[in-house]
Amino acid sequence: MWVFFGASVLVALTPGANNLLGLHHGMTHGVRRGLAGLGGRLAAFTLLIAAVAAGLGQLLAASETALTIIKWAGAAYLLYLGVRLLWSTFRGKSSATELPATPMTAWRVTRKEFGVALTNPKAILIFTAFVPQFIDPGRGSFSGQLALLGAGYLLAEFLAGSVYVFAGAAVKTIKLTRRARRNVDRGTGVVLVGLAGVLATSSA
Repeated sequence: MWVFFGASVLVALTPGANNLLGLHHGMTHGVRRGLAGLGGRLAAFTLLIAAVAAGLGQLLAASETALTIIKWAGAAYLLYLGVRLLWSTFRGKSSATELPATPMTAWRVTRKEFGVALTNPKAILIFTAFVPQFIDPGRGSFSGQLALLGAGYLLAEFLAGSVYVFAGAAVKTIKLTRRARRNVDRGTGVVLVGLAGVLATSSA
C-alpha cells in the first residue's frame, strides 16, 4: 500500500492541466478558493473510480471512439478556458483605469477543476491501467481493493494539488503589480491553449 501511495503522489505531482489550474487559482483567488477547487477534481476522480469498479472504465479505455470523444471534449474545454483567460487580460487594460479582477466564487473554481479532470482521457487511463496494477487477486474482492486504492489515490491527489495551490498562494503574497498579474494570467492562458493542442494531437 505504501509503495502504491508513494507512486500515486509522484503521478499526482506531475504538472498537468488540473495542477496548473490549482496553481493559478492559488495565485489569483487564494488558498481557500484554491482548495475548494480541489473538491471538484476529487469528485471527478471519484466518479472515474466508480466507473472502473462498475466495469465501465475498462470499456472506455478499450474503446478508441469513446476515448477520442473524451479527448476532443477535454481539448475543447482547455481551449475555452485558455482563450477566455487570455481575452480577459486584453479587455479594458488601460493602466490608469484598470480595476482589480472580481474574485471568482468557490463554486466556479470547483466547476473548472471538475470539468478539466472529467474530460481528461489520461485520468481514465490512470484508473484503468495504473491503479489496478496494485490489486492482488488473493486479497479479497476487486471492488473492495479498488475502493481502498482509489481512496489512497484521492488522498495523494489532494496532497499534490494542495502543493500547487499553496505555491500559487505564496506568489500571491508577493503583491504583484496589475501588469505582473496580467502577465501571469496570459502565461496561464497560453499554457492552457498549448495543453489543449497537445491533448488534441495526442494518441491517447
